[in-house]
Amino acid sequence: MRITIPTILTLVRIALIPILVVAFYLPWSGANQLSVAIFILAALTDWADGWVARKFEMSSRLGAFLDPVADKLMVAVALVLIVQANPGLILAVAAAVIIGREITVSALREWMAIIGESAKVQVQWIGKLKTTAQMVAIGFCLYGEALFGLPILAIGQVLLVVAAALTLISMSMYLRAAWPALRAQ
Repeated sequence: MRITIPTILTLVRIALIPILVVAFYLPWSGANQLSVAIFILAALTDWADGWVARKFEMSSRLGAFLDPVADKLMVAVALVLIVQANPGLILAVAAAVIIGREITVSALREWMAIIGESAKVQVQWIGKLKTTAQMVAIGFCLYGEALFGLPILAIGQVLLVVAAALTLISMSMYLRAAWPALRAQ
């Protein structure tokens, strides 16, 4: 088995997860900025691994498996950190919805692949919109303080609720597409 550049980028993203946690808890005023920088670096490796894999035909089974795992781990850990730092019902529910959807859709995709119906649960535009709102929301919430007079934390929290709503819509679209196969089994 050869390790491709995209797979190395994915492994870097996985390695950034504990580094994000440590940075988040550092006892100095720039810890939030470092946390956001690490999160952005992880997001850039996500974009880069996909681009390199497509552009240079460097896709691998290992990379195809690890990429979504790395994404979901980074998002779940960041959401747990955000809720821990800002405990409250709305953020906790939004984080639970997002994490729950990721687990549900991952399991659904795996099951649909097993029964040969994976084409019915492909990524849709709403999923991309959800991911964009979610990533911006997480970055804002990790930053957590006013910037240029803007209430970045509040904006991030609103975006996280929007991302959770888009998450529910996206999940319902996946489940609707898979429903005939789910019902038939």
